[in-house]
Amino acid sequence: MDEQSCRACAGRVGNLVLDLGEQPACDYFPGRDVTGPDPAYPLQMWLCSRCGLAQLVGDPTVPEEPRGTEPAALKAQAVDAVDKVVAAGLLPRGGRVTEYGSPHGGSWLGLLKGCGLTSAGASDPADVIVDCFGMMHAPDQSSALAERVARLASGGVLLLQYHSLDTIVRCGQWNALRHGHYAYYSTTAMAAMLAANEFSPFAAWEFDLYGGTVLLAARRDADGLAKPDDAVRSLLARDDAVGVRHADVLTSLQTRARLHARSLREWLVAERSAGRTIVGYGAASRAVALLRLAEADRTLLHAVIDASPAKAGLRMPGTDVPIFSPAELARRRPDAVLLFVADLREEVRAAFPHVEAAGGRWIDADSLDSFLVRGSGGL
Repeated sequence: MDEQSCRACAGRVGNLVLDLGEQPACDYFPGRDVTGPDPAYPLQMWLCSRCGLAQLVGDPTVPEEPRGTEPAALKAQAVDAVDKVVAAGLLPRGGRVTEYGSPHGGSWLGLLKGCGLTSAGASDPADVIVDCFGMMHAPDQSSALAERVARLASGGVLLLQYHSLDTIVRCGQWNALRHGHYAYYSTTAMAAMLAANEFSPFAAWEFDLYGGTVLLAARRDADGLAKPDDAVRSLLARDDAVGVRHADVLTSLQTRARLHARSLREWLVAERSAGRTIVGYGAASRAVALLRLAEADRTLLHAVIDASPAKAGLRMPGTDVPIFSPAELARRRPDAVLLFVADLREEVRAAFPHVEAAGGRWIDADSLDSFLVRGSGGL
């Protein structure tokens, strides 16, 4: 690995904390008739010793992901988040709002306009700027944050939502690391990035989405209103307790990746030996490295089901596992469905009751170790 320069603070001292080896671009889904091998690239996480930002080492890939279907859980969380911001009095009626959204979809603009805000012009200042999982897709983190704070009007509020590094570490979510996702924020690192722009976080809310998501509100220090509340102080204290700035803590993700992939392969092999049909649900980018490390193919995992019409007829990167529409669930009558996106759990069980009615089980891929210990059940 060449010498790494931090994407946020330009520091050059840090540690490689997670190395998943050569992986296909997790947002490139080839057609079923496109034979491999797919191009593969290093997939590594580096922790900056200076500012504490965990980040993708390098990414030579080009984003090509077919647009997925927005999960109901993501929509519900957006409603909840906006309600909380309204209750905190942070949305000035008639104020101007700008959104930096995720390329994977989803928007809060409709909800915010319903609260009396109007869209700011393309280059106009805004009273409220929302970034919902958007900034992590910027290779230059320093410039991305500088762009956002420069757009904020005096007295305005910057709202940043992110999947917290604290959650990733505590829950062993090693497969949060993927190409195209350049930063993995702890509240500690985000506060340091904001401080470099003379901003400070003053309020925060937590949500169950992705196992633990944070919405952070920040203001300019010069506005005199950026005193951290109890929620912000609690998040910073928890970061410290978990050790999100310590390389030896983050390297636990390497062990988790190895055990997770081995458990999946052993379970798929045992299910095949027993003559059972296994399919996956959710052709998500987070599943790509898991399936490759587990050396899964269509003899072990017969198919992956996905609700996005754009992904039907494609296959999972790095494998020969085909992707089908949900109609395939009824045709195949699987003995188990491996769910790659845990936040879809209630949504898919309600949408496809015939799976369990026919004796099939929904199994959370991220909790497979716990499932194997229990030995039965499913979701």
